[in-house]
Parts: sequence; structure tokens; C-alpha cells
Amino acid sequence: MPRPIRVAASLILLRDGAHGMEVLLLRRAEKADDQNSGASVFPGGVVDAHDRRLHLMCKGLDDAAASARLGVPDGGLDYYAAAVRECFEEAGVLFASDAEDRLVELDRLLPSRLESMRHAAEQGTDALLAMCDAQGWRLAMDRLAYFSHWLTPPGMPRRFDTRFFIAQMPPGQAVKPDGRETVAHMWLKPAEAAHPRRGLKLMNVTRRTLEQLASFGSAADCIAHARSLTRIVLNMPRLADGPSGRRPVNIEEAAYEEIGRLDPDGQGHARYALEPGLVTQLSARVVRVAGAAESHHSYFVGGENGHWALIDPVPHGSVQGEALRAAAPGQVKWLLSTAAGTRASAAPLEGLRSAWPDAAVLWPEPGDTLRLGGATLHVRPADHGAPARQFLLAEEGTLFTGCAATPAAHGTCATGEAGWIAPASGFIFRKLG
Repeated sequence: MPRPIRVAASLILLRDGAHGMEVLLLRRAEKADDQNSGASVFPGGVVDAHDRRLHLMCKGLDDAAASARLGVPDGGLDYYAAAVRECFEEAGVLFASDAEDRLVELDRLLPSRLESMRHAAEQGTDALLAMCDAQGWRLAMDRLAYFSHWLTPPGMPRRFDTRFFIAQMPPGQAVKPDGRETVAHMWLKPAEAAHPRRGLKLMNVTRRTLEQLASFGSAADCIAHARSLTRIVLNMPRLADGPSGRRPVNIEEAAYEEIGRLDPDGQGHARYALEPGLVTQLSARVVRVAGAAESHHSYFVGGENGHWALIDPVPHGSVQGEALRAAAPGQVKWLLSTAAGTRASAAPLEGLRSAWPDAAVLWPEPGDTLRLGGATLHVRPADHGAPARQFLLAEEGTLFTGCAATPAAHGTCATGEAGWIAPASGFIFRKLG
């Protein structure tokens, strides 16, 4: 059964320190049932159904504008309100303005009064409304800038659809963890916080956000950047296994799209690294055998009646060649190559006949069609500077390029209507555009 996804909001607080921009991190309390127990996090939490009532106390942004900014039909202001509320509850920092539109300075209040107000606000939205109304305050939503959008990977015990906002730490206030959800706080330069030597327990989203923040020299620059963004892309990592164990794979990593194709439910059986000899069933018609570092991969294509074509085999006796023999999903009937060659100069493939004695060596020309029984390969000319031929698996829209194409440079070796690109080295990926 799919795990429920809860909507959440988080507020990243920034300030300019003596040596550059700093970010606030809170340390979560140790809890046995919390997957993020003891982690260093930004203030934030689940959007409550009652957060919509806080619209009455919001200034500088209405629900229509907030919803348009977040790309939702309505209720966008709920996220802003939840971010402000959670920041006050967990860190004791409140984004509110007085009647003169000045940010309130909570440090001017008696500590006992401030603690009483904070305790009252933690009891619920109505209490926070009453508190702001009694003081003549309005929640200063115009001080928040929408920064990023993250969705917890499929397969995790709890999943959150979280909007991240950034704001500059208001003057006249001090961070005070609530002692229950959060037990300590620190101001650090983003790069320092993200560095392993600091030893902080960081969730993937926190670490990636810190790395992004590290490129800004000041809080004003970072906030200006966020306000200039016209489109914020959803980031949903995917879980995968590899040499360092299971971990989230982020959207910009080479393995991301292949993991989504092979393991959409997040069971974790896809891989983020292609170790030499690794066999991967890419579909019912395609099996890949990974080559050694810097070498090409080989692909079995076919499947019907147990008959397969082998694209770009490697010499018999090599480590990859032995892996190919062991991985063959059925009888290999055809040997194909993307490299330059003709029927008259078939020596490179003919040398593999000892490994595949029943296979026919084919050197088709661009424009030819190979019908393998349940799999149809169209032979296509390669782009300039690429190997001599490419093979398009018509039933799946997968193009075997024979070159080291990557998602960032797919146009180099991938043309036409192909939906998936299977490069000679690297993970398969979906063609863009």
C-alpha cells in the first residue's frame, strides 16, 4: 500500500556573520520512533488544517499570490503560515510586524511574558491568532522567499512534500529551541555545516540545501536569487543500492532516471553505480552487462522464443566477456556492433564466434531493419563524431548509441524520436525534448 504523503513547510533562517553568510540549524531531540532523531535541521513541520485561519493575520501576501508562486490551485498561503508558525514554536523566532510595519523585537519583552506567549501559541492556531491580535501584530509573509520544493523518496517510512522558504533573521530576537522537538541550535556557514568533518547528522535534503546555500556570499544575495526564480522544480530523490550501501540518489545524478524506470516504488533494488560485470534487466527485451571503468557496456536485445541479439560484445576471455557468457538470457543468434565496419570486414566480430558459435555476424547499413522476433531494430546513422551506426528498438523507443552520451549532452549521440537513450557507457536516460 502506498505510504501517505504529508505536506510540510520549512523556514531557512540566514544571517550575515563576520566571515560570511550563516544558516540556522536546530538539533532534533532523540526519539526512538523518529527516522531523523538527532539530526540537524531547519525549523519546520507539517502544514496543519488550521493554518488556513492564520490568513486573517497575514500581511504582504494573499492566498492567490502565494498559490501562484507555489504552483497550486489554492491554499498556497497555508505553507507560508505553517513555516512562520513552526519557526516560532521550534526556534522562538517570529516573523511579525507591528502597526508601523516594523518587525517585532521579541527581546524587548520580559522573558516570562515571551515564554507565556510562546506556550500559548503552541496550543494551537487560535491561540496564535489571539496573541497577534492582542499585540496588534500581523504575520510578515512578505519577508519570506520561496526557495525549493522536495518530496521524500518512495520507500521511506514517512514521506513529506515540503516547501522550503528563506528569510533573514529578524533583529531584536534570539533563537531559543523549545526543548522538546529541538534541543540545541547553531549558526554555521553552509559549507562548514555540510562538511563531513563537522560530524552533523544531516538528511539528504538538508545537506543538498546547505551545498546550494554555500554559493551565496550574503543573505541578501541568496534571498534576491530566490525571488528571481520563475520556476522551482520538484526534487524527489530515489533510493538505490551501490558500493556504499543504500542511499538517496538526487535528480542531477546520472543514475536518477534509470532508477525511476526500474524501481518506481522505491524498493531499493536499482543501482547507483555500474560495477564491472553487473547484469541489469532493463526491460523484458533488454539486458545490460556493465563494462569495466571507462569501457563500453554490452546489451542483449530480443527475448521472444529465447533468441537474442548482442550489441557491442567484447573479446572472449576478458572479464566482461566472461560476464557476458554467464549473463546470456537465452540463445544468442545475432552479433551487432555500433563500430565502423562492413560485411566485408567482419573480423572484429568474427573473432567472437568461439564464444557464440551459433550467432550470425551482421553489419547492417543505416536504413536497414532487423526483425529479431518480438523485437525490431531500426539501423540509424550516427551523428558526427559518433560510432558508425545506432540501433533503435522500435517497441520501446530505446536507442543504443554506441557512444558515451549523457543526459546533459544527449543531442551528441541521440537523435529523432527515441524515448530512452542507452549509451555505450553510463546509465540509460530519457531523451529530453
